[in-house]
Amino acid sequence: MMRLLVIALSSLSVATAFAPSTVMPSAASCLHSKKDAADEVVNQQAFAAGSFIEFSEKKRIHIGKIESVEHKSSGGARYHVIDSEGKKFNIPDKQVSYSMACPNSPGQANKLYDEFCAAQETPVESIQSALDISPDLLEMAWEEAAMEGDDNSNHSLTPDSFVELVHAHAATAMEKYLAWKYLQSDMSHIFFKEIKSHGRIVSFKAKTRKAVSVAKEMFCRTHEDDNEICFV
Repeated sequence: MMRLLVIALSSLSVATAFAPSTVMPSAASCLHSKKDAADEVVNQQAFAAGSFIEFSEKKRIHIGKIESVEHKSSGGARYHVIDSEGKKFNIPDKQVSYSMACPNSPGQANKLYDEFCAAQETPVESIQSALDISPDLLEMAWEEAAMEGDDNSNHSLTPDSFVELVHAHAATAMEKYLAWKYLQSDMSHIFFKEIKSHGRIVSFKAKTRKAVSVAKEMFCRTHEDDNEICFV
């Protein structure tokens, strides 16, 4: 009997030695895990290297090309940019106001970049002519947007949807940029207010009829009498 008891105890010891053990984590270990999770940083979504951008630096507006992208320890994006004059900048994401993708073809890329640079300082009158937009077409776009807004209070126009609404064709990269600039003009502010995302103007929401009536009256008081919008 004694011999059988010894064998049974020996077998139990061997089984226990190979059984998985459960170790309860210490309080310090739990606290460390929570701290590591809190310290995880999500990198800000950034524009791709090679993108053409409009950006501000010391209250000046530049056109440039992103050479490389980096993220700070906080996750914020920064860009190494070279402008149209060959000057280099290191700017945070918040200083980028507009971006467009660079075409794959070098010839098309150079052409688009030159057009982008030229358009940056184009006066509103020239933009209006380039887009073939008149005050009555601008008001028509507002009426359409306001009508759709009756069913969807969040409805707004983007530069490309504005071009498509007015001219019934998909906007080119330059048409989008010109429309984006045009919709920020004093005349456009009669009908639309700017909508921002991450500090950048991305779309334009139709104002109410009452707000448009007030804005038009103020605009016509402060601008030349022969301005077309005052007769629309």
